[in-house]
Amino acid sequence: MNFPNILALDFDGVICNGLPEYFATTKKTYLEIWESDSTENLDKFASSFYQLRPVIEIGWEMPILLRALRLGINEIEILSNWSLVAKTIIDNENLKPQEISTKLDSNRDNWINHDLDSWLELHQFYPGILSILKHINNLSIELYIITTKEGRFAQKLLEQQGIDLPKERIIGKEYQRPKYQTLKLLLQASKSPKDITIWFVEDRLKTLEVVQQQLELSTIKLFLADWGYNTEIERVAARNNPTIEVLSLKQFQQKFVN
Repeated sequence: MNFPNILALDFDGVICNGLPEYFATTKKTYLEIWESDSTENLDKFASSFYQLRPVIEIGWEMPILLRALRLGINEIEILSNWSLVAKTIIDNENLKPQEISTKLDSNRDNWINHDLDSWLELHQFYPGILSILKHINNLSIELYIITTKEGRFAQKLLEQQGIDLPKERIIGKEYQRPKYQTLKLLLQASKSPKDITIWFVEDRLKTLEVVQQQLELSTIKLFLADWGYNTEIERVAARNNPTIEVLSLKQFQQKFVN
């Protein structure tokens, strides 16, 4: 079986299903920003929040998504025009994305520092994914995690499950660069870029499409994880894209485990 030299994986939506934690942390942050909604039953928006998670690109958008639902904005409108919906809320309510991001990370930090067990319990690793990762670690493959989550959060979750990756192999939000740039750096760091094989597994179609647009990355094999945070429309679009392979979790396992 032909394996890549480097396997780059997204974290949320590929390795770990963090939707319950997303919503719980989002609620905490939301109530700091909109204190007047403290009596509102925000849990009733959980199902819609989970369904609409694919529109989120950066963490600070999550409280804005909950705000959109609270304001009664139609789900179809959110799916179709999320960037405009988010910008409108930010502008109308004089919000700053960086401040929202700081509050979100602070809530996570406080939760982890004071009740790590309950925070970890809200994360569910996809079925079989941990055994696949452990198997990959035993192969001659350099495994990298490229995520928009803070790297320390991903590392803590992996360590809890007995998967130890060098800190430099977990490239999170703190690096402040897009995923395609990280892939470029991985390629450039190779002694023989022309001979290196990189596979990138991501659950967000837009991210893969941006990688596609980089001529220097044309040799990277791109995979859309169909078990992650994407919609059927996105999966159909990916299947019609000749340079993106749509993977099921079973197919992902078959590529590395005999």
